[in-house]
Amino acid sequence: MEALIDNDLKESKFKERLKNIGPGALIAAGFIGPGTITTCTRSGASSGYTLLWAMLFSTVATIIFQEMSARLGIVTQKGLGENIREKISNKVLRGIAIFIVIVAIFLGNVAYETGNLVGGSMGLSILVPSIPNTVWATLLGLITFVLLWSGNYKKIENILIGLVLLMSVTFFTTAIVSKPDLGAIIKGMFIPKAGANDWLTIVGLIGTTVVPYNLFLHASSVSERWKSAEDLKSARIDTVISIGLGGLISMAVIISASASFHGTGVEIDSGAVMAQQLEPLLGSWAKWFFGIGLFSAGFTSAITAPLAAAFATTGSLGLDSDMKGSKFRAIWIIVLGVGIVLSAFGMSSSPTELILVAQAANAVILPIIAIFLIFTLNHKDLGKYKNKLWNNVFGLFILGVTLVISYRSLLSFVDTLKGLFI
Repeated sequence: MEALIDNDLKESKFKERLKNIGPGALIAAGFIGPGTITTCTRSGASSGYTLLWAMLFSTVATIIFQEMSARLGIVTQKGLGENIREKISNKVLRGIAIFIVIVAIFLGNVAYETGNLVGGSMGLSILVPSIPNTVWATLLGLITFVLLWSGNYKKIENILIGLVLLMSVTFFTTAIVSKPDLGAIIKGMFIPKAGANDWLTIVGLIGTTVVPYNLFLHASSVSERWKSAEDLKSARIDTVISIGLGGLISMAVIISASASFHGTGVEIDSGAVMAQQLEPLLGSWAKWFFGIGLFSAGFTSAITAPLAAAFATTGSLGLDSDMKGSKFRAIWIIVLGVGIVLSAFGMSSSPTELILVAQAANAVILPIIAIFLIFTLNHKDLGKYKNKLWNNVFGLFILGVTLVISYRSLLSFVDTLKGLFI
């Protein structure tokens, strides 16, 4: 009898934890975009399982930083942008910080939004090839507009949770069916190894997972869900489960690509190539599995990027962050509008190298935003909820590793950038 009661209690606690899933799913949805699928596919195809350790590191780093962001948002009931504005007392430094945030987050997300819509449209084009990418991209943009205009946070959250779960099913299935080498997977996850040509890919994997704009999105979204510091435990569970699942989805893409492409000499122009290459394993189901996964990745990021840009910009400038406010809407409309226009005119078929450069640039921006985050979480106003010593040690360690890896990849980054424009 006691055993049955204990089991019922455990089941009840598990269900309660699942109910708390929310803002963390937005973060997972935000970093699993077309760039992630492309970067992970390229990683598996070119390096096999050897760079899985980089994705594991990125996932742990994301959990640590996003926990800080969620804690800041719940305790202060304000976003990261608002906290940066309020807690940097020096006017010059505050102005520089706000400028960096707007340039890095707002303008960066304007650029990313086009790729998000095109990535989602590529997935739909795999399923229905008779309709052009530009039509699908425009349609996805309009649907995104309707969702964001509603200003209904709960509705947006539920849709993103569903799409993240859909991605997990599709990408886990492709990983299992590809019959990977389990020994090589374990070795690749826990024994760091990198060749001379791997550093740009490693930075890309970090840059596509530990996403700067998600730090702003998380701090703002948790205040929509939770109103008391007593909810910190629920927020932490949400963060670990959601982001952990997102990391596993990214690893599943690397594993599938490694099992299917590594050593074959197949050129990976985009994540969509995976659908064609998986046909011998999945048959006609290949296009459905990968098409749905790619669509979900693009559509979720198409929603979160404008939303994060609006939260970051309004918070930094001291504007109203109400999702139904005119200024808030104006910012995400600009981000989404540029994406719709560029994708509608077919100006967004980004080559793989450009996506990798964009992810590497994300990793370069990350240390700056992470410093702002750690600074605000050490402010005396947070009282007992400010960073403990271990929070700062882990945060600075991750920051240091990111800087070292970024430095190692600097020459590759510059050479690739030159190749695109010269």
